[in-house]
Amino acid sequence: MTTPAATYREAPAPPGLAPWVACAWELRAGPDGHVHRVLPDGCMDLLWDERSGLNAVGPNLTAFLAALEPGAAVTGVRMRPGGAPPLFDVPAEALREATVPAEDLWGDDARRLAARLEGDRGPAERALRMLGWLGARARRAPRPDPLVAEVARTVADDPRASVGRMADEAGVGARHLRRRVVTQVGYGPRRLARVLRLQRTVALAEAEPDAGLSEIAFRAGFADQAHLSHECRDLAGLPPSRLLAR
Repeated sequence: MTTPAATYREAPAPPGLAPWVACAWELRAGPDGHVHRVLPDGCMDLLWDERSGLNAVGPNLTAFLAALEPGAAVTGVRMRPGGAPPLFDVPAEALREATVPAEDLWGDDARRLAARLEGDRGPAERALRMLGWLGARARRAPRPDPLVAEVARTVADDPRASVGRMADEAGVGARHLRRRVVTQVGYGPRRLARVLRLQRTVALAEAEPDAGLSEIAFRAGFADQAHLSHECRDLAGLPPSRLLAR
């Protein structure tokens, strides 16, 4: 029997946090350790691990590699696109492609949370504590920007959606719409459409492992297989055959 290099689990956000939070998650390395390729997804995360403690992770433009030691576990809470800035009280673009110690953002409040996480018995308990901490912040935080949430939904369904059309439908200018998306997501609607299309590509490949690359490219919204190949290399750092085989 082959031992998996890593195991990954998700749990949905509690209803009270659903406007801001997508899920809680756990990544645990196998006995030989694991190098995890983190794909861009338009999201920000609050995460904890034994080696680096509690950190806020901003939106990344392209994939990066995260190395886990044998048996190491990382616990995180993933925000929805545009969900983190109201809870974190930090513009998304200020954390773009950055990992920032939580205490640098929230001082003693974060230090108290980190100390409690260190004493917790496992990832499930840590996830509940992190969600509880975010829930307390949500009670005094504004809701995510509805315009940004609508843009995220639109480009997730149709990556070719026109920024001008979305702006017209919202009754704002295209520059205004882009500024609001950058502030809340970390980059503009065109980049968001590209990373969400990549996420949809991976999800399709996982759901239908026998589907060919041309079929996946068509269903994910790429112009053709060459377009899929270009985007995988540019955003994920791998050709689609290697990325989707993972």
